[in-house]
Amino acid sequence: MILRDYQLRFVEAVFAEWRKVVSTLGVLPTGTGKTVCFAEIIRRMLPKRSMVIAHREELLIQAREKIETIAGVTCEMEMAELSASTNLFTRTPCVVSTVQTMCKRFERFDPMDFGLLVIDESHHSTAASYVKVLDHFKKNPELRILGVTATPDRADEEALGQIFDSVAFEYEILDAIHDGWLVPVEQQMVTVGDLDFSEVRTVAGELNQADLAKVMEVEHTLQGVVGTSIQIIGDRQAILFATSVKQAEIGCEIFNRHKPGMAGFVCGKTDREDRRQLMANFLSGKIQVLTNVGVATEGVDLPNTSVIIMARPTLSRSLYAQCAGRALRPLTGLVDGFATQDERKHAISISSKPAALIIDFVGNAGRHKLMTTADILGGKVSDEAIALASTKAKATDGAVRMVELLEEAEAELKAQKEEARRLDEARRARLVAKVRYSTREVNPFDVFALPPVKERGWDAGKTLSTKERAMLLKQGIDGDAMPYAQAKSVIQEMFRRWEKHLASFKQARWLKRNGYGINMSADAAHALMDAWAKNNWRRPEGM
Repeated sequence: MILRDYQLRFVEAVFAEWRKVVSTLGVLPTGTGKTVCFAEIIRRMLPKRSMVIAHREELLIQAREKIETIAGVTCEMEMAELSASTNLFTRTPCVVSTVQTMCKRFERFDPMDFGLLVIDESHHSTAASYVKVLDHFKKNPELRILGVTATPDRADEEALGQIFDSVAFEYEILDAIHDGWLVPVEQQMVTVGDLDFSEVRTVAGELNQADLAKVMEVEHTLQGVVGTSIQIIGDRQAILFATSVKQAEIGCEIFNRHKPGMAGFVCGKTDREDRRQLMANFLSGKIQVLTNVGVATEGVDLPNTSVIIMARPTLSRSLYAQCAGRALRPLTGLVDGFATQDERKHAISISSKPAALIIDFVGNAGRHKLMTTADILGGKVSDEAIALASTKAKATDGAVRMVELLEEAEAELKAQKEEARRLDEARRARLVAKVRYSTREVNPFDVFALPPVKERGWDAGKTLSTKERAMLLKQGIDGDAMPYAQAKSVIQEMFRRWEKHLASFKQARWLKRNGYGINMSADAAHALMDAWAKNNWRRPEGM
């Protein structure tokens, strides 16, 4: 299987991290192939044996299929009545297991038999059950550990920083949209008059489920949610995420009152065969709307989904990203045949699914800061721009393209800051300085034209190593004067430029200051600077 460019970078980054640390984390949004990436890593680790742990059967079935296809090995399952062989002559190169099962049976497996442990949806890995399994397999000093997850929220990030030694690779939803691997996102805010979250309590940073259910299960409220959704979605396939089983059931019933057979309902207690049939009916278009609670968030690929009806308000960025991510995949087979992002974007734009629509229902939020698409798209966007874009979306009738709204918000804030800076300069210019002095500050992000880097939770409290600090200082950069994540981003860019034989930081700074592009080779930059030096550092004729 040919990996996409970012998937290949993911795999190579993981192996690079393993040369320095035992455990590392990879972040890829829903719909971009986390399973493909770790299946390729398992293939490259052969003949070492691998163990894959997840918390749900659907994830494991999906993982086993991908591993057997990509790695070309047989996978056994350790789950419920299924047991993987531990015999030297009959055991398989890979075992997949639920954490619930492995937590009870880990003593069946000798840690020394495994070279790799993969934790799928690893934002769950801080739970005691995962820690128990990790502690067992860590008895092998040669073991390497990989966690994979979609976009986590701040609390997840901080916790994951305690489990994993490093973050090997991050690819945000916005990156994937810009690169043409996911469809653009439209946001529509719908005001429901009686919707009031102000009295809903919070527990461990999330809305209290019992309180929230009382609000969302009111039939009058659900009538507003479902009736409005029917008007908006037209003939598009949609998934409704509910807070409770009762809400999902009533919602399904109301859809079917409007149009018999329009919707189907599924929850964790739905019979396994019934669930599979319902998913098949949704994929084939026999039903238009799937109402669910806690089922379609992970482990299901439903690329025909064009609309997410978010009838499950949340404070969790990771949960919102998982729900919204169900609609972000392009139609099956649409984009992999194209070499460039522009070709992929064009193919998406003329397809029957040119965008994903996320419908949020707003009322009186009280003190709560409910998630919107701005939060999941804004991984590399300032918090101020996210807040401004969310405010603009709420004030707009109809659907808006959130990526464009975020870009407009960033540009607006940048213009405001530039105006404030200009006014401040004008004010200072009018002052009479008692002491004249000059200072020169170097901003490596300006020199390298790097995008902004948002400090992530797993970076909290981290500092640069002595070698990293010295590397930056050698280039005239004070690594301690910038946040850890920004300093690491600059170091990564330096390594990239060295590998590609591009101009160094010092050369790039000189090139930019003198009006040249920074992406010439180091040798060309050296020759150009030589020519200037021989001309008393004046621009030579024709250069």
